[in-house]
Amino acid sequence: MKQLALLGAGGHGKVVADIALVSGWDGVSFFDDAWPERSQNGPWAVVGNGAMLTARLREFQGVIVSIGDCAIRWSKHLEIRATGGELVSVVHPSATISRYASLGVGSVVMAGVVVNVDTHIGQAAIINTGATIDHDCWLADGVHICPGAHLSGNIRVGHYSTVGVGVAVKQGITIGNQATIGAGAVVVNHVDDGVIVVGNPARKLR
Repeated sequence: MKQLALLGAGGHGKVVADIALVSGWDGVSFFDDAWPERSQNGPWAVVGNGAMLTARLREFQGVIVSIGDCAIRWSKHLEIRATGGELVSVVHPSATISRYASLGVGSVVMAGVVVNVDTHIGQAAIINTGATIDHDCWLADGVHICPGAHLSGNIRVGHYSTVGVGVAVKQGITIGNQATIGAGAVVVNHVDDGVIVVGNPARKLR
């Protein structure tokens, strides 16, 4: 029996659990630091907190940090890696990933995603529902490509950056570390580290 542990019992975690079960895992167990106050996540029980997961790692054939916040997800991912947890990725059966693309451990690829040839996706990434990533893109660890976002070819996305819902990014663009691209933005210029851009064309908010 393949059992998967998920750290983070929120809405994102529900989707990860659902993907896991339709992609071959036999069962999922949720852990969250809000336990025992948070004891249920949709149809799944929350069975303990992060410390309890660490103590029970040997019971699970895989672990994923199912937390939406990029920086927190990456931090928890590193903690589990340091304690010897078997970090894994899950991919929805309806996603299309080129055999010539690479996907880091701890990442989640959701329904309807397309990832094309020679694209690299780092560890602990979220490629959300219906997003497309074209050829020769490089996505760093801990990124989140939100639902319906579209990245053209030769795009770089830095560590822990978020590309919002419905964003379109022109080919050849570089998005820095810990940047945020607001929903629906059209990105035609490079984006610096740590900034928020919004609009069409995307401009810096702060």
